Formats: sequence, C-alpha cells, structure tokens
Amino acid sequence: MPHPLPLSRQEPPPRVACSGCHLRSLCLPQGLHATAAAWLDGMVSAQLAVPRGQALLRAGAPLESLYAVRTGFFKTRVTAQDGREQVAGFQMAGDLLGLAGIASGRHTVDAVALEDSQVCVIPFGRQLGVGADVQALQQQLLRIMSRLIVHDHGVMLLLGSLGVRERLAAFLIRLTQRLQALGYSASALVLRMTREDMGSYLGMKEETVSRAFTWLQAQGLLEVRQREIRILDPQGLQQVAAAGSR
Repeated sequence: MPHPLPLSRQEPPPRVACSGCHLRSLCLPQGLHATAAAWLDGMVSAQLAVPRGQALLRAGAPLESLYAVRTGFFKTRVTAQDGREQVAGFQMAGDLLGLAGIASGRHTVDAVALEDSQVCVIPFGRQLGVGADVQALQQQLLRIMSRLIVHDHGVMLLLGSLGVRERLAAFLIRLTQRLQALGYSASALVLRMTREDMGSYLGMKEETVSRAFTWLQAQGLLEVRQREIRILDPQGLQQVAAAGSR
C-alpha cells in the first residue's frame, strides 16, 4: 500500500504562476478578480511531483494544504473498518484535492496518483489571514464545494437508478466531457483507472465492468483495446445512458 508523500523529499517541477497557467479557467482562479488572483499566486507555496502509485494524502492526516491537480490523474478512496476500499472519485487537471477535510480539519480520503502527476500546494489555515482577497477565495471554495455536492448527487442518482450497462455508458460520457474541457479528444481516451477501480466507483464487480464493455462494443458503440477506448457512436452511447433513467 502506498505511503503518504514526503513533500520535502520530492524534486519540485518548475513553478508556474496561477495567472499564467493554462488551467486558470478550470481551477481555483476561475472567476476571481485580478487582485484576488494575484494574491492567490503568492499563496501557492510549491508545485509537487507525485509519482504513479504514490499517496498524496491520507485519511485522518491533518489538513495543512489543498492541492490543485496541474497534470496527471488521481483516485480518491475511503477504507472501511474491515479493510474494504471504496473508490470515491477520480480527479484530473484543474480539480482540487483536500476539500472534504475542511469541516473536520483532517483529510477524509486517501488520494493516490494513477499516473505521474503534478499538483500545486495551497497552504490552508491561519496562513489565509483576513481581507477582501481572502473573502473572494473563500467564496470561490464554496462555489467549488457546491459543484462537488451537485456532482455527488448525480453519482448517487446514477448508481441508484441505472443498470450496469447504463452506468458505464454514463460514466464514459461524463469522463470524455471532462477531458474535452481540458482540450482532449471527445471520442478517444485512455483510461487511467483499472476495471477494478471503475467497478468500485460504479458499484459493480470487475468482471461485470468487463462484460458491460463487451456489450457496448458488440453494439457498435465503442472500440475497446485494453485501456484505449474509442467512442464510435456518441448518440447511441447517450441513448444507452438515458434509457436507464426513464
């Protein structure tokens, strides 16, 4: 099992200011006025390389920083008392890690890199101080947390009302939409997560995920080559996802 990342031992990548980052329209600076965005530049204390398989944060650890994903892909997971693990979500460039720990002051999930990644470190706590720029940042964090709540409600609806094929179709549609917002193809993607991780997130067994992929491919909707997915019929995939919600 991966261990928490020792920040001091990692060689940081070259620092890029929030104001000059290509992700500023998707990440924390989104919608902030110029002075608040400049203030946020000074708040980002470091950029950190996170190797594949490394845990960036651990459930129960004190919340000292938030992390904005700059490159790469993460999964968050929770572990039950009996040791069973549940994937809670997948995070990519522009997403924030650590928000769930704000209420208690401790992280509530593990976050593990699914590929070599980079994050921006944003100290959280007394360092935030007071002032108009802080208020703007706090409002931005509330907006982001609100979006996450809406997303989580959508996932609950997906799990509660859709069959296994419909769940996988809806998951792939949402994933390609997120990747498209980052400038990637809307029809071709490489899955960073395993079938087991997808099954954990979607409430299926690993073999059920594989059978659902096989069915979608047999319908001519997808071309599947291990983790490489090509969407051949986007409208048909949408129809499959929508069929379970009627």
